[in-house]
Amino acid sequence: MTGILGKKIGMMNIFDELGRNTPITIIEAGPCYVLQVKTKETDGYSAIQVGFAEKKERLVNKPAKGRFKKAGTTPLRFIRELIVKDTAPYKAGQKLETDLFAKGDYVDVTGTSIGKGFQGGVRRWGWKGGPGGHGSMFHRAVGSIQSGARLGRVTKGHHLPGHMGVDKITVQNLEIMDIDKANNLMVVRGSVPGHKNSFVVVREARKRPKGWIKPKQSNAASKRSVKTHIAGKK
Repeated sequence: MTGILGKKIGMMNIFDELGRNTPITIIEAGPCYVLQVKTKETDGYSAIQVGFAEKKERLVNKPAKGRFKKAGTTPLRFIRELIVKDTAPYKAGQKLETDLFAKGDYVDVTGTSIGKGFQGGVRRWGWKGGPGGHGSMFHRAVGSIQSGARLGRVTKGHHLPGHMGVDKITVQNLEIMDIDKANNLMVVRGSVPGHKNSFVVVREARKRPKGWIKPKQSNAASKRSVKTHIAGKK
């Protein structure tokens, strides 16, 4: 599956030709560098290790320095492994950019959700809660959690108050509205997990809309519209 690493720049709204308000997310996709190519013969599966976002060399230990030196790249901060069907088109040190995708493609974006800290069951799991009147003594607290007299214990995995957020989340089938190859920017319809400047993984969508046909439109024609979208972000 085609994929690339990137960084979430932020969200904003645009209006289409029909005047409909559409939320979009701007992603800085690449450039990424291939650090290692894994094949079925040597590793048992086909994949590539990709790095994104430069890192200061003084923050890298010696084994990692050797790894980046072997690949012929500078130290990179965000490293992930992407499963691919064929590793023949890839080699160590290869540069991956936004031209892997085109306007109109659908992608799956994986990121880490924003942390909410410790939250109660009403916020974390959507519990209904108790009566809101005075004297009820039970508004948002935890009620009975055992599984009845027959079982007589709390079942494993019962949802309770606790830490919320900082979870790996994948949002599927996000349409690419525009691509600016010169600035490595990608505009997708809808929201993606994570806060501003958080790292994300963009992959080719596994579940495309019914009847979808891959577009043949060039990315060069959409550069001006992308710059218009992000003019207010700078």
